[in-house]
Amino acid sequence: MAARPADPADPAGPRGSTDPKDPADSAGPVDRPAPGRAERRCLPLATAPGAVARSREFTRSALRAWGWLPGADDRTRTAAEDVLLMTSELVTNACQHAAGPYALELTRHGPLLRVEVRDADDRPPMLSLHREAARPGGHGLLVVDRLSAAWGSEPVEGGGKTVWLEIVRPPAEP
Repeated sequence: MAARPADPADPAGPRGSTDPKDPADSAGPVDRPAPGRAERRCLPLATAPGAVARSREFTRSALRAWGWLPGADDRTRTAAEDVLLMTSELVTNACQHAAGPYALELTRHGPLLRVEVRDADDRPPMLSLHREAARPGGHGLLVVDRLSAAWGSEPVEGGGKTVWLEIVRPPAEP
């Protein structure tokens, strides 16, 4: 699936898109990057149980470091809670449909946050639009589709894929 990242000026940016990106991982983030520089945090997930809980805590810690939590206002707190929910959905999907994720990466560039989950399955995620609301399961990508500015998947060299989402931090309330 090919596409482009969300435009920070347009929170309703394109859906289901991909962006070629530098695959370099960084173990330790810098809390205050130089202007125009992205911050990246990566969590390996392949060897330990509890991927969803570990991913949520890792994401919560990054959001605290980046000022999304505790949140200066309701919109920022709500956006941070949305990020935690969507991260859980992507990791859960990798656990249920792709034999588990092997990495979670968070990248912040100004107000834009990108969440990526890598797994070893080549099949792209499928958004199911015809689910019954009362039936459990199958709603994760619908949640991601509704709450993110953009999302998609891209193949990983050597096999597997990255499923990603982007969200723009709301401007601070006056």
